[in-house]
Amino acid sequence: MDVAVVGGGAVGVTVAHDLVETADVTLYEAEELGAGASGRAAGLCYDAFSDRRDAALAQRALARFRDLSGSGGFTFESSPYVWLARERTAESGDDADRLASEIREQAVRMRDHGLDVTTLAAAELGERFPQIATSDVAVAAVAEDAGYADPSAYTDTMGLLARAKGAAIEEGTPATLTADGRVETDAGVHGHDAVVVAAGAHTRSVVEPVAPLPVKPYRVQALVTESVDVTPPTLFDATGGFYLRPYGEGVLVGDGTEPVEQDPDDWDATADESFCEACIEYQERALGWSWPEKRSWAGLCTATPDGDPLVGELADGVYVATGWQGHGFMRAPAIAERLAAQVRGDGDPVAGFDPCRFDGDESFEIVEGMTVERR
Repeated sequence: MDVAVVGGGAVGVTVAHDLVETADVTLYEAEELGAGASGRAAGLCYDAFSDRRDAALAQRALARFRDLSGSGGFTFESSPYVWLARERTAESGDDADRLASEIREQAVRMRDHGLDVTTLAAAELGERFPQIATSDVAVAAVAEDAGYADPSAYTDTMGLLARAKGAAIEEGTPATLTADGRVETDAGVHGHDAVVVAAGAHTRSVVEPVAPLPVKPYRVQALVTESVDVTPPTLFDATGGFYLRPYGEGVLVGDGTEPVEQDPDDWDATADESFCEACIEYQERALGWSWPEKRSWAGLCTATPDGDPLVGELADGVYVATGWQGHGFMRAPAIAERLAAQVRGDGDPVAGFDPCRFDGDESFEIVEGMTVERR
């Protein structure tokens, strides 16, 4: 079997790695491995999903991250994942009560799925995590099976392993598809038994000659601080709409979502000044202190009409993996494993992710992926 993979991000290199022992694999990457969304991802990893399918995928991804940790330059750091809602104020009103109720209900469903999740009141949260400012916290939940990693290190390591097993990785090679599903590069048109397109925000344009995809790129932002003197857990503030995690000697603060469709060939990769200023407030609210910016950036995520990814066979022999709503890296090892099995013919598609469940020309609003509602 001869397989082409278009896209050298976390999903693409993992698909290549997982297929290479049973197929001849060529991976086409327009720039260099991890140059797209994977290289700008925050690296959060957790199993805190109330949907059984999503939780199972996350658990499998975490297991693979841990198995890979220590290989090449990749390390997975275990760290509890905390998500919380703050007390009702005149400004937040009923929304604050709704968020708190959703967190409590989610934690129950997660425990029903066998996840190690605990619900904590403010005092209990402060006792366990004194790094977190808890004076106005209404409720928090803690997922124990969680952590973080460097997405670039993961992508590089999987690329090295795929190469070592015999995959041909052609960096600096933009590729699109022809109407009959062949791969077209500057060197010509190449036929393969199967093609997997995991090209991030460019996936829609790559497969457009074959079939339309209802996916929209949107912009998100992150900031890393200078060295800090605390080590917080990974944290998502549902009320404030931001998250943070340890990052080297500093802290990464993320969100800055701009729910507007972006042109993947013409967008601003620098973080907005207003977002960077807001990160000071985010840190003070979450940790009681703030530290100066070391660097910041923006990246592209991809949205779908129903918030679930598009993963599987789009047309005969043409497979896609896109539409992660900001949860791509954390699920990459599991999604890629399932997709590789589907390509080989010895595995079932991921239920609910079929890319053909839409006509492809749907009109829809971009909804942020990092929310309590997406748990």
